[in-house]
Formats: sequence, structure tokens, C-alpha cells
Amino acid sequence: MLRIKRVALEFMLNLARNMYPREFIGLLRENEKKEISEVLLLPRSTYGRGFSSIDHYMVPYTVKYVGSVHSHPTPNARPSAGDLLSFSKTGGVHIIVAYPFTENNIGVYSNNGEKLEYEVVE
Repeated sequence: MLRIKRVALEFMLNLARNMYPREFIGLLRENEKKEISEVLLLPRSTYGRGFSSIDHYMVPYTVKYVGSVHSHPTPNARPSAGDLLSFSKTGGVHIIVAYPFTENNIGVYSNNGEKLEYEVVE
């Protein structure tokens, strides 16, 4: 089961609220306990209405990440075809934060869009 630190989840939710109605996107990092603990925001990322993208040339080669997170400005937390394509380039765990950006409006997925079980930890 995937574990997400509460502070990291709150950061994702706040990013989504602050960017609304645009989407945000970032990379997920783990701590030594294999918990999602950090969101990395990259320069030259695109935050648009109905889309977001990362400039992969801006990812430092020394940075390790396990997946991605982005927001949907609608209540739909399921991945689109474009999301699945992006998932294949950014690690194995992917979080979608959907409107209205509460803990109950997130989806966690594998690269192929399979829903993953998760828990939020302190």
C-alpha cells in the first residue's frame, strides 16, 4: 500500500486550490521510509486550463522521483489518455487531485492507470 505524508498531501491540495481553474503538475519524491513526502515543482512547467506539462529538460539529473501529481479542475479524478501518456514518462505512482481539492477527491494510479490503494500518514 502506498503511503502519503499528510504534509505532502496538504501541499498538493493547496497547490490545486491556488492554481484553480488551471492545472498544476509536479514530481513526487519519497523519504527513507518509502512514503510520498515531497512535491517537486519545476521551472518552465506549463499550468493551463485543462492541461499541464513538465519540461523534462528541467529535471536535474541528480533528482530521484517516483511519480507525478497533477490537478483536474473538475470532480473527475480518473486519468485521461493524455495523463496515461504522461504517466509513462514520470515514474510508477501518479496522483490526481480533483476539484474541490479535498482529501476525498484524489485518485492514485499506476503507470497503466490501475487504481492503487493508499493511506495518509502523519
